[in-house]
Amino acid sequence: MKELFPLKQVMGFVFSLVLTAVALIAYFTDMSFSLGMTILLLTAFIQAGLQIVVFMHAGETNDKKSIYTNIYYGVLIALITIFGTLLVMVWDM
Repeated sequence: MKELFPLKQVMGFVFSLVLTAVALIAYFTDMSFSLGMTILLLTAFIQAGLQIVVFMHAGETNDKKSIYTNIYYGVLIALITIFGTLLVMVWDM
């Protein structure tokens, strides 16, 4: 019966709830903007990684290298797009 219980998914769900609670506490308490944004961004990125690994089963295939390469490539393209837009529209470069 132990092998039928999805312990990894349950622990991932509980950890997601804890990260959400931390983000809500950071949002509703009166702290500085930079500290609040740091906590929110950290919890968001940790939770995104958790979702990819635990619930999308990215680490359970034989082709782990290509999956993680595609994830890194997508993050790189997103960062280039975000910072390129900031450079052109906000920072006037």
